[in-house]
Amino acid sequence: MCYVIITGRSLLWTLLSLVALMAVLSALITPKWLIGPRDTKNGSEFYVPTVGIFNRCIKLHGKKAHCANFNLDGFATDSSVFPGCWKASYFFLSLGLAIMSMTVLAALVGCCMQSIGRKSIFNLAGVAQVIAGIFYLLGMILYPAGWGAERVQRICGPEADAFYLAECSLGWAFYSAIIGVGLTFVCAVISGQAEKSTASDKVQDKMNEGKTLICLA
Repeated sequence: MCYVIITGRSLLWTLLSLVALMAVLSALITPKWLIGPRDTKNGSEFYVPTVGIFNRCIKLHGKKAHCANFNLDGFATDSSVFPGCWKASYFFLSLGLAIMSMTVLAALVGCCMQSIGRKSIFNLAGVAQVIAGIFYLLGMILYPAGWGAERVQRICGPEADAFYLAECSLGWAFYSAIIGVGLTFVCAVISGQAEKSTASDKVQDKMNEGKTLICLA
């Protein structure tokens, strides 16, 4: 018999896992990681160049801001165009996202199936979330290591170097990624609580009563 078990802690874990995933994903795909100095004309704000891990928004040939990817050949793109540290950052963040996506799927499946091969699906997902968080951290550390790249210096000034932004500032995408990383580790902790709540005596009592849909606070 298939039991659908939803508790307050398992629901919280599922929602936080989804939020953590979306926070990092939305950060990765936007060019709002680095914000360049405002390009002004006649004393008024004209446009602001931005750079992400694999894309950018800059002004081309005196026209309006143009946004596009610069990793046209993927990891084979020349390092003068796609800095090596950013390639590594992109790889680790993407790998973390792939693992985190599987844990979100596991969170949804966990409503109906609480174990795989006698191992709690919540505990397995929690371990996977720790691994995803470690990959995230590697990506976040490698990203500022590439700030000395020519691409960054063109926007932030020739003084820009690893872990030093010169005239640039951090955009919302960087902070979104930081929040996503933090939430990922929080989810790994909550997964243990979610496992305990779905295996509690209250749940067992409901199962003994013959209920297949069990919802507990």
